[in-house]
Amino acid sequence: MRRSLMGVSLGYILSKTWKFSYEDAAPSAMIGASNHFEVAIATATILFGLSSGAALATVVGVLIEVPTMLTLIKICLRTRGWFPRRGPTAA
Repeated sequence: MRRSLMGVSLGYILSKTWKFSYEDAAPSAMIGASNHFEVAIATATILFGLSSGAALATVVGVLIEVPTMLTLIKICLRTRGWFPRRGPTAA
């Protein structure tokens, strides 16, 4: 969980520093902080077996991580005014 917080914070702050628009800053911060949950679950299950503690811990970690990421998305939505607006796009 701490890695996600740090990853999103760092990505979001750097995006502001580099003058990204909000539409680019928020997704790049979230993608940069993702932990590839599905790969972690599959790897733990394959390496340690379905009934292992490692596989269980990996699944529980995802259950904790998802509400954390949703909270970070809410923070991004509330701070979207910090970023320059993207100009109109040509069709």
